[in-house]
Amino acid sequence: MDWVEFLGYAASASVLLTFCMSTMLPLRVLAISSNVLFAAYGAMADIYPVLALHVVLLPVNVFRLVQILRVARGVKAANASDVSIESLLPYMSRRNVKAGEVLITKGERADSMYYLFKGTMQILEIGKIVEAGALFGEIGIFGRERRRTATVVCISDCEIYEMTESKAKQLYYQDPAFGFAIIRLVIDRLLEQITILKTAPDAASRDARAPSERQVSM
Repeated sequence: MDWVEFLGYAASASVLLTFCMSTMLPLRVLAISSNVLFAAYGAMADIYPVLALHVVLLPVNVFRLVQILRVARGVKAANASDVSIESLLPYMSRRNVKAGEVLITKGERADSMYYLFKGTMQILEIGKIVEAGALFGEIGIFGRERRRTATVVCISDCEIYEMTESKAKQLYYQDPAFGFAIIRLVIDRLLEQITILKTAPDAASRDARAPSERQVSM
């Protein structure tokens, strides 16, 4: 076996290995190796259709590999940082909401998420006060039934920025930083609600015991 024939077998083996890969990064690396080997084999053996095919495929696989590495770096960076509100504002529309106005009603269809720029709001079901700088309304639009889980009312005049459901989901798929930030926000919100639900019965039981304790002290 001469070295040109060996080159052909090596190129064929690299193609076989690509079918054994379960993830894209090693698959692209092997595909690039296969392109180089087959291009060299086609040139040395004067098999020009093979040469032409792999000369065309080589830059395609290199481009796809660069894309994969770029996405991987983006995901890694997103996992270590929070989303910037400034980066979201171009996708949001501004609204003014008056004091006493109900912005979100529990059970209604969720079609937007919000950023509170100025003012104060309250989540009625848990009594939580929402201050300026908060991002909220995300659970409903990413939930299976897309329904609001709580009612939010304005305590003071508020200035908010609104992002539609379709735009939020588009950013979720296109921007890894936004996607990770939304996941963390939803998890933090659910953990907060669990904590409130756990502490509520304890507070209720203390209130129920208070009269009898006062009677004993008297």
